[in-house]
Amino acid sequence: MIKSSDFGDEFLWGVAVAATQIEGAAAEQGKGPSIWDSFAAKSGKIKKGHKLDITCDFYHKYVEDIALVKLLGFKVFRFSISWSRILPLGKEETNPLGIRFYHNVIDECLSQGIVPYITLYHWDLPQALENEGGWTSFSINAAFNAFVSICALEYGDKVKNWIVLNEPFGYTSLGYMLGVHAPGKTGLSNFFPAVLHTALAQAEGGKILRAEVSNANIGTTYSCSEIVPYTQSENDILAAKRVDCLMNRLFIEPAQGLGFPTAGWDVLEKFQLEYGTWRLQERMKFDFDFIGLQNYFPLTVKYNAFIPVIQAWEVKAKSQRKPHTAMGWEINAESFYNIIKQFAAYPNVKNIMVTENGAAYHDKLVNGHVVDAERIEYFKLYLNAMLKAKQEGINITGYMAWTLMDNFEWAEGFNARFGLVHTDFKTLERTIKYSGYWWQEFLKN
Repeated sequence: MIKSSDFGDEFLWGVAVAATQIEGAAAEQGKGPSIWDSFAAKSGKIKKGHKLDITCDFYHKYVEDIALVKLLGFKVFRFSISWSRILPLGKEETNPLGIRFYHNVIDECLSQGIVPYITLYHWDLPQALENEGGWTSFSINAAFNAFVSICALEYGDKVKNWIVLNEPFGYTSLGYMLGVHAPGKTGLSNFFPAVLHTALAQAEGGKILRAEVSNANIGTTYSCSEIVPYTQSENDILAAKRVDCLMNRLFIEPAQGLGFPTAGWDVLEKFQLEYGTWRLQERMKFDFDFIGLQNYFPLTVKYNAFIPVIQAWEVKAKSQRKPHTAMGWEINAESFYNIIKQFAAYPNVKNIMVTENGAAYHDKLVNGHVVDAERIEYFKLYLNAMLKAKQEGINITGYMAWTLMDNFEWAEGFNARFGLVHTDFKTLERTIKYSGYWWQEFLKN
């Protein structure tokens, strides 16, 4: 039976949340609108038309929610700062009430013996900056750097652990190429500039933190999936390499000083030439103290000539016996182990933290108890896989479960429940699930 002590006394166990998904108070006390406020207001963009006005109301309930983190036994609370709560228009004039709110959250963490890990950008760009082009505009970098500087100067004496960006491929691809997430833009003409400016932001944000925060521990996080070719045909293997290039390599390699990867793919080679990214290679480089990995599923990929640009599509794995979560995501702990090894192989990765991992299920309410045995089994599988990688010598220093409580799950609205704590979105009552109690026991041993 796996125990938390198997990972060592210094291993950090935590839970992760994001401002947009839990805070609510979307237009209170000086907060400006974000692209997600605007996106959620558009008919048909979010399942069942769910909005961000209240979500979990963490803005007013942060004391009791941080108490839940402690009650469950976690030592780390990873949360993000809403850019538009600090800077309602994205730049220039700050909002003192927003700045004070995060001081209060940090102080509450520290008073309860919880280590705060701050994510600076978790997808909630101020709408005012999106009106100027958002991540497609070169001016975004100056605005982001100013935001980072404000946060570093305000909170750097109390917070030493920082994450610059959350899943850059996630928000650039879903928001600026496929249009299924905020701000809903599509096409390579939006995607490539967003990629370039994001790669610059992750490095420059890290450099600002290094200069402004003494003894800072600085990381950034990547969504990652093992990419498996459906067959060993040359076409399927090359298709898998193209997908891997986008999903796993696109942002870590510039940070490593390697520039953007191309995988011999003419589309990315053209990107290099047209945008002159080779000239910016040094600016995109930063020596992170840790790399955050966020893994939920592997992808099995097959060549398809009819799919524009990438000529690949996702297919079901050959083994149909693999279980899936309520989101339809394949449960595959061996794949989790493999992707950890893939990222650990980069020479400048000092250590890895799993900054998100978890599963959505259709939880059952039985006599006032939230029964989610499947989620418990999921965590057991994935923690065993992580332990295997650690015992083989990979420097994994922490794990953060996604997520503390059921929340606004982006385009899924309130329908996808990942929490260790059940949220009643009508009454806002919190109820610890069986999985939350499982973590509580696990972290005692």
